[in-house]
Amino acid sequence: MGGVFDFQTFYSELIRTWPFFFEAAWITLRLTIAAVVIGTIIGLFIALLKLSTFQPLNWLANIYITIIRGTPLIVQIFVLYFGLSGGLQLSDFWAVSLALAIHNSAYIAEIFRGAIQSIDKGQMEAGRSLGMTHSLTMRRIIMPQASRRAVPPLGNQFIIALKDSSLGAFVAMPELFRTAQNIAAGTLNTMETFIIVAIYYLVLVMALTLIVNKVEDWLAKSEK
Repeated sequence: MGGVFDFQTFYSELIRTWPFFFEAAWITLRLTIAAVVIGTIIGLFIALLKLSTFQPLNWLANIYITIIRGTPLIVQIFVLYFGLSGGLQLSDFWAVSLALAIHNSAYIAEIFRGAIQSIDKGQMEAGRSLGMTHSLTMRRIIMPQASRRAVPPLGNQFIIALKDSSLGAFVAMPELFRTAQNIAAGTLNTMETFIIVAIYYLVLVMALTLIVNKVEDWLAKSEK
């Protein structure tokens, strides 16, 4: 009971609680997918603003990244959940998802910026010399190459987003960590319950890592 680990209790709780954790894992995955998709879109947009030659757009992107990276994720979740969800009538799920998306978008923006700037400037000049506009050159020449280079750090950021989804527990989202808290409070098998939820997180992270590695291998083969 409490802080003393017992293997028999662990095994029985692992079998008994799997339906609860399975449902919570699905909520965690949905939170992560929504956050990653929205965060990637916002992040790419912010990256392009930061690379803009129009200085006010560059300043705006820098201010956004500074604010988001300089404040804790839990504060951002609370601001959206308590400050905006009432006025905008956001559900708990979307309040947490948007907070995760906004938080991750600042880091994703820097990933895309670095990937785009790593492409030789001569390729932009070559595209322009062929009569392409700046935006067309970006879309057809620069971005495909930058996207390949961005995959490994993006994969790491997606894994971070998956683990960060556990902060949804602080606004009573029934994801994995909140479910573990509820079960531990009801059974007092604290150590066993949190080891079980750690296993579920580990499985999800390993699955996501495998997917990212497969995408990297596919992109590597497509370049040959």
